Amino acid sequence: MALDPKAQAMLDMVYRVGAPRFHELDVHQARRSFEKLQFALRPDLPAVASVTDVPIPGVHARDGVIMARLYRPLDAAQDAILPVTFYFHGGGWCVGDIPSYDALCRELANLGGCAVLSVDYRLAPEHPFPGAVEDALQAVAWTLANAAMLGVDPTRFALAGDSAGGTLSAVTALQMRNDGAPQAAHQILIYPCTDILSQRPSRRTYANGYFLDTESLAWFFEKYLPNQSDWGDWRASPLLAGRFDRLPPATFIVAGCDPLTDDCKAYAEALGTAGVPVTVHEFDGMLHGFITLGKMFPQAVTAVEKAGLALRAALAR
Repeated sequence: MALDPKAQAMLDMVYRVGAPRFHELDVHQARRSFEKLQFALRPDLPAVASVTDVPIPGVHARDGVIMARLYRPLDAAQDAILPVTFYFHGGGWCVGDIPSYDALCRELANLGGCAVLSVDYRLAPEHPFPGAVEDALQAVAWTLANAAMLGVDPTRFALAGDSAGGTLSAVTALQMRNDGAPQAAHQILIYPCTDILSQRPSRRTYANGYFLDTESLAWFFEKYLPNQSDWGDWRASPLLAGRFDRLPPATFIVAGCDPLTDDCKAYAEALGTAGVPVTVHEFDGMLHGFITLGKMFPQAVTAVEKAGLALRAALAR
């Protein structure tokens, strides 16, 4: 698949100036580099009704507090009880944070007509697998148990995330099904990593020169999963879960020129075969990570609209 001209222009710029790739940086440099890209190319921040920081107790006392940020849509009445979407940011479980996803979460709140809780789960390598998995599930469980305090409806919620956060959304849905917990009304899975050890064709086709290269993928995986025995755990690779029935309907946002494309489609196929309603929106010529770069890519604006409208339809009552 040919790159979109704007995606090619961005890559040309990155490689022309010799910007180091993730695997050539230490963790702190990588986090700063990711943040700079997000702030440079994100769209303008839309207004919302309110933004509130929410501290959530960790699973164990030693884990400390999971910080989250709650966005209420612009048209929401102050006392309205709203459905809620949990958003887990991308960044290979090693980089990314709430401020970098501020614009996207505001957009989803307004488009989806719901509150959005952006979760600042613990990052590797300081907190390797399964720290992020535990935090994601804890954030959902605690919020649903304390819904009245937050002004949200515990019977109407969705799970959403991009890249590593898309993986966390998928894994959280699987865990909640396995535990017999309430199920989300929908899951928005934006180019998730579904099979760490994948050998599908897109891993080779887009291995180098497409932003998320093979070496950077390995860098993320090795920091998140320092124990290679964990690489086959379905909580890291949800395609290994074995069962995909009784999961929430899913909307996939897929980038055409992404080493993870075939893994995303394989997970969509697994859900569909198990009877789960699935919608896949593939954006030809786009790179992994495009959805937050609305200042650069008009396709990002379209993708966010599709995600927001899917949330609005799923959470309406």
